[in-house]
Order: sequence, then structure tokens, then C-alpha cells
Amino acid sequence: MKLYGYWRSSSSWRVRIALNLKGLDVTYVPVNLLHGEQLEPPHRARNPRGQVPVLELNDGTQLYESLAIVLWLEQQVPDPALLPAEPLRRARAWQAAEVVNAGIQPLQNLAVLKKLDTLGADRATWAREVIASGLDAVESIAHDMPGDFVVGDRPTVADLCLVPQLYNARRFQVDLEPYPTLLSVEARCAELPAFQAAHPSAQPDAIAP
Repeated sequence: MKLYGYWRSSSSWRVRIALNLKGLDVTYVPVNLLHGEQLEPPHRARNPRGQVPVLELNDGTQLYESLAIVLWLEQQVPDPALLPAEPLRRARAWQAAEVVNAGIQPLQNLAVLKKLDTLGADRATWAREVIASGLDAVESIAHDMPGDFVVGDRPTVADLCLVPQLYNARRFQVDLEPYPTLLSVEARCAELPAFQAAHPSAQPDAIAP
């Protein structure tokens, strides 16, 4: 399989963690977002939206949207599970993932920030407010579902989404003191090889921040 991604893309990062946890090897193909490679015809043919990540399967089928890819991986390689078996924990894990996937990341991604620049808005203030609002919600979810990770004692789709978002929060200088539960989860994730190998700094296309 091939994974088309960008080293600092949080959506690509989520999929890298999932692949690592599932023990799957892929060929990593960098797509330089800063140079606009995601908008060029070759990548548009993989994803009409011009975004990363894209997972190309062995038969040439291409999947995009990070949570759709995670769901496919979960069905193909059920162990270790990225979704809890217990219905409420399963829903909470997906809920936390969607807070990040739908409620934070799309509102502070590169395309939105560039648009804000054209409108004369303060991109940094916007990003900080969006990120903090979402992290408030995820902190509440994690606090109510005790365990080593967001919704229990093993990593789930919620943790895949949380860790990259905390990285972005620091980039935008968000005050993380109000999120002690999330910081504890992040520290536990950082001890796991699957998360270490997925970190942006470990990717072949990484550049200095």
C-alpha cells in the first residue's frame, strides 16, 4: 500500500498512527502542501478535494478522508481494536474523534487560514479560539471516561485525533493548562512506538518548524 501525506498534516498523522498500531507497512509518498502539490492534477486524480491523506490499496483503490481510512483499517485488521467493544465507550471515542475531525481541524487548516489572510482577519486568534473550544469538549469526554487514554485503557480513534491536535495547539500557542487529562493521555501515547514513529519529525519529508 501507499500513503500519500504531508509530514505535519494532522489528518495524515492520524492515519500513520493507525497503520503503526495495526502493524501495517506502507510506502510513504510525500505531497508538499506548501508547494501546492495537493492541488495539481496527479493528486486531484487521487482525491478530487485536493487533500491528504490518501491511502492507495494493493489493488490500486484509493481511499481518502482520514476517519474513513481508519474505519477501513479497523475492519481489515480488527486487532488491536481502535474502537471499543462496549457501545457507550465506542460512541464516546467516535464523538471525541469527530470533535477534532469536524469541529477543530477543518476550521484551522492551511486553506482556511489563507482565506482569513485575504479577509484581513487575525488567523492566530481565530485558530486559538477554535482549538480551545474543541479541546474543552474533548477534555470533558476524557474526564468522564476514566482510563489511561481518552476513553479507556488502550488507544482508540480518539487518541489518534487528539495527539496531532495538541501539536497544532502548541503551534498556535494555545494555553494547555486547562487540559490536564488530555496532557496525561498525550504523555502516555508518547511512550508508545506506534505514536513515536508517526510523529512529524520522524517523517522523510519533515522540515524545520
